[in-house]
Amino acid sequence: MPTMSDATTTAAAPTATGSVPRLRIQGIGRDFVTRAGVTHAVSGIDLEIERGEFVALIGRSGCGKTTLLRMIGGLLAPTAGTIEVDGNNLWRGSQVDESAITKLGFVFQESNLFPWLSVLDNIALPMKLRGSSQAERRARAAELCALVGLTGFEKSYPRELSGGMRQRAAIARALSTEPDLLLMDEPFGALDALTRERMNLELQRIVLETTSTVVFVTHDIPEAVFLADRVVHMTPRPGRVRQIIPVDMPKPRAVDITTTPEFNEIVRKLRHDIDEEN
Repeated sequence: MPTMSDATTTAAAPTATGSVPRLRIQGIGRDFVTRAGVTHAVSGIDLEIERGEFVALIGRSGCGKTTLLRMIGGLLAPTAGTIEVDGNNLWRGSQVDESAITKLGFVFQESNLFPWLSVLDNIALPMKLRGSSQAERRARAAELCALVGLTGFEKSYPRELSGGMRQRAAIARALSTEPDLLLMDEPFGALDALTRERMNLELQRIVLETTSTVVFVTHDIPEAVFLADRVVHMTPRPGRVRQIIPVDMPKPRAVDITTTPEFNEIVRKLRHDIDEEN
Protein backbone atom coordinates (compact mmCIF):
# COMPACT_ATOMS: atom_id res chain seq x y z
CA MET A 1 0.00 0.00 0.00
CA PRO A 2 1.50 3.36 -0.98
CA THR A 3 1.86 6.12 1.57
CA MET A 4 -0.51 9.03 1.11
CA SER A 5 2.34 11.22 -0.03
CA ASP A 6 2.87 8.75 -2.86
CA ALA A 7 -0.82 8.35 -3.66
CA THR A 8 -1.58 11.72 -5.21
CA THR A 9 -0.94 11.52 -8.92
CA THR A 10 -1.05 13.79 -11.91
CA ALA A 11 -4.32 14.17 -13.78
CA ALA A 12 -3.54 11.64 -16.48
CA ALA A 13 -2.40 8.15 -15.61
CA PRO A 14 0.51 6.82 -17.68
CA THR A 15 -0.44 4.48 -20.47
CA ALA A 16 1.52 1.58 -21.90
CA THR A 17 3.61 2.43 -24.92
CA GLY A 18 1.48 2.36 -28.04
CA SER A 19 -1.79 1.68 -26.19
CA VAL A 20 -4.89 3.82 -26.55
CA PRO A 21 -6.83 4.45 -23.34
CA ARG A 22 -10.52 3.65 -23.23
CA LEU A 23 -11.22 7.31 -22.42
CA ARG A 24 -9.02 10.35 -22.93
CA ILE A 25 -10.13 13.80 -21.76
CA GLN A 26 -7.97 16.78 -22.70
CA GLY A 27 -8.56 20.37 -21.59
CA ILE A 28 -12.28 19.80 -21.26
CA GLY A 29 -14.44 22.70 -20.10
CA ARG A 30 -18.06 23.73 -19.96
CA ASP A 31 -19.55 27.20 -19.50
CA PHE A 32 -23.20 28.06 -18.96
CA VAL A 33 -24.67 31.44 -19.90
CA THR A 34 -27.24 32.72 -17.43
CA ARG A 35 -28.93 36.06 -16.80
CA ALA A 36 -26.27 36.73 -14.18
CA GLY A 37 -23.46 36.12 -16.67
CA VAL A 38 -21.21 33.21 -17.62
CA THR A 39 -20.78 30.34 -15.15
CA HIS A 40 -17.61 28.29 -15.55
CA ALA A 41 -18.84 24.85 -14.44
CA VAL A 42 -15.84 22.75 -15.51
CA SER A 43 -12.44 23.95 -16.66
CA GLY A 44 -9.21 22.42 -17.96
CA ILE A 45 -9.76 18.78 -17.03
CA ASP A 46 -7.24 16.21 -18.28
CA LEU A 47 -7.86 12.54 -17.53
CA GLU A 48 -7.07 9.14 -19.04
CA ILE A 49 -8.91 5.97 -18.09
CA GLU A 50 -7.69 2.53 -19.12
CA ARG A 51 -9.72 -0.45 -20.25
CA GLY A 52 -11.26 -2.29 -17.32
CA GLU A 53 -10.54 0.53 -14.88
CA PHE A 54 -13.06 1.78 -12.32
CA VAL A 55 -12.71 5.52 -11.66
CA ALA A 56 -14.83 7.41 -9.12
CA LEU A 57 -15.44 11.17 -9.26
CA ILE A 58 -15.97 12.94 -5.94
CA GLY A 59 -16.18 16.52 -4.73
CA ARG A 60 -18.55 19.03 -3.25
CA SER A 61 -22.02 19.62 -4.71
CA GLY A 62 -21.75 21.87 -7.73
CA CYS A 63 -18.15 20.93 -8.53
CA GLY A 64 -19.12 19.68 -11.99
CA LYS A 65 -19.05 15.89 -11.51
CA THR A 66 -22.37 15.32 -13.25
CA THR A 67 -21.59 17.96 -15.89
CA LEU A 68 -18.39 16.10 -16.73
CA LEU A 69 -20.20 12.76 -16.84
CA ARG A 70 -22.88 14.18 -19.14
CA MET A 71 -20.19 15.44 -21.52
CA ILE A 72 -18.54 12.00 -21.53
CA GLY A 73 -21.97 10.46 -22.14
CA GLY A 74 -22.76 12.60 -25.17
CA LEU A 75 -25.59 14.42 -23.40
CA LEU A 76 -23.92 17.83 -23.07
CA ALA A 77 -21.46 19.39 -25.50
CA PRO A 78 -18.21 20.79 -24.04
CA THR A 79 -17.27 24.40 -24.73
CA ALA A 80 -13.54 23.57 -24.72
CA GLY A 81 -11.28 20.54 -25.09
CA THR A 82 -11.72 17.06 -26.50
CA ILE A 83 -13.08 13.70 -25.36
CA GLU A 84 -11.92 10.51 -27.07
CA VAL A 85 -13.39 7.03 -26.68
CA ASP A 86 -10.94 4.39 -27.95
CA GLY A 87 -9.03 7.13 -29.78
CA ASN A 88 -12.08 8.52 -31.60
CA ASN A 89 -13.47 12.00 -30.94
CA LEU A 90 -16.81 11.83 -29.14
CA TRP A 91 -17.72 15.42 -30.03
CA ARG A 92 -17.34 17.30 -33.30
CA GLY A 93 -18.24 20.80 -32.26
CA SER A 94 -21.70 20.60 -30.72
CA GLN A 95 -22.53 17.37 -32.55
CA VAL A 96 -21.92 13.99 -30.97
CA ASP A 97 -20.49 11.08 -32.95
CA GLU A 98 -23.33 8.57 -32.93
CA SER A 99 -20.97 5.64 -33.53
CA ALA A 100 -19.09 6.52 -30.33
CA ILE A 101 -22.36 6.74 -28.37
CA THR A 102 -23.06 3.09 -29.13
CA LYS A 103 -20.09 2.20 -26.91
CA LEU A 104 -21.61 3.86 -23.82
CA GLY A 105 -24.02 2.75 -21.10
CA PHE A 106 -25.60 5.14 -18.58
CA VAL A 107 -27.09 4.54 -15.11
CA PHE A 108 -28.71 7.46 -13.27
CA GLN A 109 -29.67 7.97 -9.62
CA GLU A 110 -33.27 7.17 -10.55
CA SER A 111 -33.71 3.85 -12.31
CA ASN A 112 -35.90 5.44 -15.04
CA LEU A 113 -37.52 2.12 -15.86
CA PHE A 114 -40.68 2.25 -17.99
CA PRO A 115 -43.53 1.34 -15.59
CA TRP A 116 -45.60 -0.37 -18.31
CA LEU A 117 -42.78 -2.75 -19.27
CA SER A 118 -41.70 -5.86 -17.38
CA VAL A 119 -38.17 -6.20 -16.01
CA LEU A 120 -37.21 -8.35 -18.99
CA ASP A 121 -38.66 -5.90 -21.51
CA ASN A 122 -37.03 -2.92 -19.80
CA ILE A 123 -33.64 -4.62 -19.99
CA ALA A 124 -34.21 -5.66 -23.61
CA LEU A 125 -35.39 -2.23 -24.79
CA PRO A 126 -31.99 -0.84 -25.95
CA MET A 127 -31.46 -4.00 -28.01
CA LYS A 128 -34.94 -3.66 -29.52
CA LEU A 129 -34.16 -0.06 -30.52
CA ARG A 130 -31.01 -1.31 -32.24
CA GLY A 131 -32.90 -3.89 -34.24
CA SER A 132 -31.96 -7.10 -32.43
CA SER A 133 -34.29 -10.02 -32.97
CA GLN A 134 -36.79 -10.88 -30.28
CA ALA A 135 -35.09 -14.19 -29.55
CA GLU A 136 -31.68 -12.54 -29.26
CA ARG A 137 -32.79 -9.75 -26.95
CA ARG A 138 -34.88 -11.99 -24.68
CA ALA A 139 -31.99 -14.43 -24.29
CA ARG A 140 -29.58 -11.61 -23.50
CA ALA A 141 -32.05 -10.00 -21.07
CA ALA A 142 -32.53 -13.30 -19.24
CA GLU A 143 -28.75 -13.71 -19.01
CA LEU A 144 -28.44 -10.20 -17.53
CA CYS A 145 -31.26 -10.86 -15.06
CA ALA A 146 -29.17 -13.74 -13.74
CA LEU A 147 -26.03 -11.58 -13.67
CA VAL A 148 -27.64 -8.87 -11.51
CA GLY A 149 -29.55 -11.28 -9.29
CA LEU A 150 -33.06 -10.78 -10.70
CA THR A 151 -33.78 -14.35 -11.82
CA GLY A 152 -37.43 -15.04 -11.04
CA PHE A 153 -38.44 -11.40 -11.43
CA GLU A 154 -38.29 -11.23 -15.24
CA LYS A 155 -42.07 -10.74 -15.56
CA SER A 156 -42.36 -8.29 -12.65
CA TYR A 157 -43.08 -4.60 -13.17
CA PRO A 158 -40.99 -1.79 -11.65
CA ARG A 159 -43.70 -0.96 -9.07
CA GLU A 160 -43.36 -4.50 -7.72
CA LEU A 161 -39.62 -4.15 -7.03
CA SER A 162 -37.64 -2.59 -4.21
CA GLY A 163 -35.40 0.38 -4.92
CA GLY A 164 -32.30 -1.80 -4.99
CA MET A 165 -33.93 -4.26 -7.39
CA ARG A 166 -34.95 -1.42 -9.71
CA GLN A 167 -31.34 -0.24 -9.77
CA ARG A 168 -30.19 -3.78 -10.57
CA ALA A 169 -32.57 -3.75 -13.53
CA ALA A 170 -31.23 -0.34 -14.61
CA ILE A 171 -27.66 -1.65 -14.48
CA ALA A 172 -28.68 -4.70 -16.50
CA ARG A 173 -30.34 -2.46 -19.09
CA ALA A 174 -27.17 -0.36 -19.37
CA LEU A 175 -25.14 -3.54 -19.91
CA SER A 176 -27.53 -5.00 -22.49
CA THR A 177 -25.65 -3.56 -25.46
CA GLU A 178 -22.28 -4.61 -23.99
CA PRO A 179 -20.97 -1.04 -23.63
CA ASP A 180 -17.24 -0.41 -23.55
CA LEU A 181 -17.75 2.39 -21.03
CA LEU A 182 -20.33 2.39 -18.22
CA LEU A 183 -21.21 5.82 -16.80
CA MET A 184 -22.93 5.91 -13.40
CA ASP A 185 -24.34 9.09 -11.81
CA GLU A 186 -24.91 8.45 -8.09
CA PRO A 187 -26.82 5.25 -8.88
CA PHE A 188 -27.25 4.31 -5.21
CA GLY A 189 -27.77 7.78 -3.75
CA ALA A 190 -31.46 7.24 -2.99
CA LEU A 191 -31.01 3.86 -1.28
CA ASP A 192 -30.81 3.15 2.45
CA ALA A 193 -27.40 2.38 3.92
CA LEU A 194 -27.72 -1.41 4.05
CA THR A 195 -29.16 -1.69 0.54
CA ARG A 196 -26.43 0.63 -0.73
CA GLU A 197 -23.77 -1.59 0.83
CA ARG A 198 -25.26 -4.67 -0.84
CA MET A 199 -25.45 -2.85 -4.16
CA ASN A 200 -21.78 -1.85 -3.89
CA LEU A 201 -20.86 -5.50 -3.50
CA GLU A 202 -23.12 -6.47 -6.41
CA LEU A 203 -21.73 -3.74 -8.65
CA GLN A 204 -18.18 -4.82 -7.86
CA ARG A 205 -19.06 -8.41 -8.78
CA ILE A 206 -20.80 -7.40 -12.01
CA VAL A 207 -17.95 -5.15 -13.12
CA LEU A 208 -15.36 -7.84 -12.43
CA GLU A 209 -17.39 -10.41 -14.39
CA THR A 210 -17.92 -8.13 -17.39
CA THR A 211 -14.51 -6.34 -17.26
CA SER A 212 -16.37 -3.08 -17.89
CA THR A 213 -14.68 0.31 -17.73
CA VAL A 214 -16.61 2.49 -15.27
CA VAL A 215 -16.81 6.20 -14.46
CA PHE A 216 -18.79 6.54 -11.23
CA VAL A 217 -20.04 9.79 -9.66
CA THR A 218 -20.71 9.79 -5.91
CA HIS A 219 -20.80 12.10 -2.89
CA ASP A 220 -19.96 9.17 -0.63
CA ILE A 221 -16.20 9.01 0.00
CA PRO A 222 -16.09 5.47 1.50
CA GLU A 223 -18.19 4.22 -1.42
CA ALA A 224 -15.74 5.76 -3.90
CA VAL A 225 -12.73 4.23 -2.14
CA PHE A 226 -14.40 0.81 -1.83
CA LEU A 227 -15.29 0.56 -5.52
CA ALA A 228 -12.61 2.45 -7.40
CA ASP A 229 -9.15 1.76 -8.72
CA ARG A 230 -8.59 5.52 -8.67
CA VAL A 231 -10.53 8.34 -7.03
CA VAL A 232 -10.63 11.70 -8.83
CA HIS A 233 -11.17 14.63 -6.46
CA MET A 234 -12.69 17.66 -8.21
CA THR A 235 -12.50 21.21 -6.84
CA PRO A 236 -15.47 23.52 -6.29
CA ARG A 237 -16.62 25.56 -9.27
CA PRO A 238 -15.06 25.74 -11.68
CA GLY A 239 -14.56 22.00 -11.47
CA ARG A 240 -10.94 21.01 -11.94
CA VAL A 241 -8.98 17.91 -10.98
CA ARG A 242 -7.37 18.65 -7.63
CA GLN A 243 -5.84 15.20 -7.15
CA ILE A 244 -6.15 11.59 -8.22
CA ILE A 245 -5.62 8.96 -5.56
CA PRO A 246 -5.05 5.30 -6.47
CA VAL A 247 -6.69 2.68 -4.27
CA ASP A 248 -4.05 -0.04 -4.32
CA MET A 249 -6.10 -2.82 -2.73
CA PRO A 250 -6.82 -6.16 -4.41
CA LYS A 251 -10.26 -7.01 -5.76
CA PRO A 252 -12.76 -8.35 -5.05
CA ARG A 253 -13.01 -6.35 -1.83
CA ALA A 254 -15.08 -7.52 1.11
CA VAL A 255 -16.94 -5.12 3.38
CA ASP A 256 -14.37 -5.82 6.10
CA ILE A 257 -11.80 -3.83 4.11
CA THR A 258 -13.57 -0.65 5.24
CA THR A 259 -12.23 -1.23 8.77
CA THR A 260 -8.57 -1.46 7.75
CA PRO A 261 -6.08 1.35 8.47
CA GLU A 262 -5.14 1.59 4.78
CA PHE A 263 -8.73 2.11 3.68
CA ASN A 264 -9.50 4.62 6.39
CA GLU A 265 -6.34 6.60 5.73
CA ILE A 266 -7.44 7.22 2.14
CA VAL A 267 -10.94 8.17 3.30
CA ARG A 268 -9.49 10.47 5.98
CA LYS A 269 -7.24 12.25 3.50
CA LEU A 270 -9.99 12.83 0.97
CA ARG A 271 -12.42 14.04 3.64
CA HIS A 272 -9.78 16.38 5.07
CA ASP A 273 -8.93 17.80 1.65
CA ILE A 274 -12.61 18.36 0.76
CA ASP A 275 -13.25 19.98 4.16
CA GLU A 276 -10.36 22.36 3.47
CA GLU A 277 -12.33 23.77 0.56
CA ASN A 278 -14.84 25.51 2.86
